[in-house]
Amino acid sequence: MNEWALVTGASSGIGRAIAVELSKSYNLVLNGRDASRLAETAAACDPACETRSWAYDLAETEGLSAALSEFVASSGLVISRFVHSAGVSKIMPVAVTRLEEVERTFRVNSIAPFEIVKTLVSKRGNSAALKSAVFVSSAISARGAKGHVVYGASKAALDGMMRGLAIELAPKVRVNSVQPGFVKTPMTEPVLADPATVKRLEARYPLGLGEAKSVASAVEFLLSDRANWITGHQLAVDGGSTVDITA
Repeated sequence: MNEWALVTGASSGIGRAIAVELSKSYNLVLNGRDASRLAETAAACDPACETRSWAYDLAETEGLSAALSEFVASSGLVISRFVHSAGVSKIMPVAVTRLEEVERTFRVNSIAPFEIVKTLVSKRGNSAALKSAVFVSSAISARGAKGHVVYGASKAALDGMMRGLAIELAPKVRVNSVQPGFVKTPMTEPVLADPATVKRLEARYPLGLGEAKSVASAVEFLLSDRANWITGHQLAVDGGSTVDITA
């Protein structure tokens, strides 16, 4: 395991599942806000994987590039693979949404990955070592839902940025995204506590509700050299929900 991959949002849920999956093939830089939870993720990784924890709040986008460059330099490593799994998701009707919440959502979901990619492709920040990046978007990025206006817009921006980066950074760097549907994670446990909600959700997914490991497997493939002729692609990992138009 000579290559290093950076995984944001690695503290729990989909991000942790991605880290555990990638630990079979790469050494890992784990990003999140809580160092103790990052340590838990590191403990769950493959024993042969070397890990480094980078506890940084990605909402602090003004200092993000400098902080990442400093971390890379002080750690004596270069990062060749990047997965952006960190995200802010808060259900909030437009009428009660504050500008501060809009700005934080976009900083974490859209601006932070741009700053990270920009840093990782630079000679000064990372020896221009980046080869592949995968963004964890959402099935909602091309759709609409009550209470998800800001979140959906931030994910649509993420996918749009992915396509532009895929063209601008080719042929050296590939950039793709995955669009998960509803996935069982600690964050969604409160939703699944209601049997009626579970029944309604299950009816929307031909293959049943998703598991974080399914998203992680898709990310691992797109990140790897097995996907060497795939870039600018949005891969739906949603149990068939987006194509089901059954009345």
